[in-house]
Amino acid sequence: MKEFSYIIKDQLGIHARPAGLLVKKAGTFKSDITLMKDGKTADLKRIFGIMGLGVKQGDEITIKITGEDEEEANTSIEEFIKENL
Repeated sequence: MKEFSYIIKDQLGIHARPAGLLVKKAGTFKSDITLMKDGKTADLKRIFGIMGLGVKQGDEITIKITGEDEEEANTSIEEFIKENL
């Protein structure tokens, strides 16, 4: 299992465009990828779950990755989030 936390810097938080790109990126991995915020969780491969968390600027999120390609997924997802959110 891999896990990392990040504080959202984007003024709009996780809105539709980056959420869609994040879901697309997560979908390329076999591992289970979960986004957590304030005790709530969402599957990173499902856009409605992500949007339902209402992540805003300044919120801390945690990404948890479990599976056969978790190392590669962790590197890729963490890089994407740091560059886009």
